[in-house]
Amino acid sequence: MRANNRIDYVEIPVTDLEATREFFSSLFGWSFQEWGDEYMSFNDGRLDGGFRHSEEPAPSTGVLLVFFSDDLERDVERVKDLGGTISQDIFSFPGGRRFHFVDPVGTEYAMWAEIADDHGGE
Repeated sequence: MRANNRIDYVEIPVTDLEATREFFSSLFGWSFQEWGDEYMSFNDGRLDGGFRHSEEPAPSTGVLLVFFSDDLERDVERVKDLGGTISQDIFSFPGGRRFHFVDPVGTEYAMWAEIADDHGGE
């Protein structure tokens, strides 16, 4: 049974479905289900979502999806190796650190990590 009043699904407009699939399957190991030429869905192990074809990428001023990472420095390099670009370098905020990146088709995301106790509260 699905929980009431919780985010249940996310849908992201992208300009290139194949490039998006390659990027996220390599970055996170996600698998996808195709629903015709204009849509594919995914499950990250907790949340369902989909990518729909769009002539324009999601606006960078829209909703920002933020992924959790246990190693930001590793994931910065992985994003770059997979053709993404870093739009905001790693920065600290109360309780964590994060960076922003743009995937190969122009959609912006972020990754964050908690500040470990052994870092002295960076």
